[in-house]
Amino acid sequence: MSWGYGPDNGPDKWVNNFPIANGPRQSPIDIVPGQASYDPGLKPLNIKYDPSTCMDILNNGHSFQVTFADDTDSSTLRDGPISGVYRLKQFHFHWGSSDDQGSEHTVAGTKFPSELHLVHWNTKYPSFGDAASKPDGLAVVGVFLKAGDANPNLQKVLDCFDAIKAKGKQTSFAGFDPSTLLPGSLDYWTYDGSLTTPLCLRVSPGSSARNQSASALDRWPDSAACSSQLKVRRSAAWWTTTGPHSR
Repeated sequence: MSWGYGPDNGPDKWVNNFPIANGPRQSPIDIVPGQASYDPGLKPLNIKYDPSTCMDILNNGHSFQVTFADDTDSSTLRDGPISGVYRLKQFHFHWGSSDDQGSEHTVAGTKFPSELHLVHWNTKYPSFGDAASKPDGLAVVGVFLKAGDANPNLQKVLDCFDAIKAKGKQTSFAGFDPSTLLPGSLDYWTYDGSLTTPLCLRVSPGSSARNQSASALDRWPDSAACSSQLKVRRSAAWWTTTGPHSR
């Protein structure tokens, strides 16, 4: 049976086919800012994306996915909670049917309308496929989105939807800069987690930054998970006792 979000194949049934889904490092989690520990050793996220590496956009039947050429260190994630160089492989969104749901992670129980995931792989391994099965093979940057004014950068992605209405449909999507989807502040929470959908593979410390404003984007329910290893990194002079904020 294929996985999904229905009563017969939803998150509580994934463990039947993907045992790791019942592991200790499963995402998503509820981020409780007051329980996060400030780690002064965490570095800022060093993100460098080259628009020329953007290749195509695909309807994979669960979401849409924008794929990048990853044969060079042109679009990378460095520093932050990770060591080494991680190349951008793809990004995708999770969104809801209304503005009070949609994000995979929650913050103190609060859901956001959408969540962007940028998926990177560790170049110490020869390929994305090799890296995906390793505990330090993948690193995901997650960004919470909230409804607001029209976002012209996001609109460039949405304009492709007519060409990929059916599962398996794919079209060229060249020259897009994913950094335009990131918030102005890259303060972040980080923890050792996993991919939020099957195969539910483990990832290196992922990072969640908040917030980016977006036009509102099928509902992707949250699965129950928790973490005692949530850490936070702040930029200079921008920190409160409840965690990082965006300006």
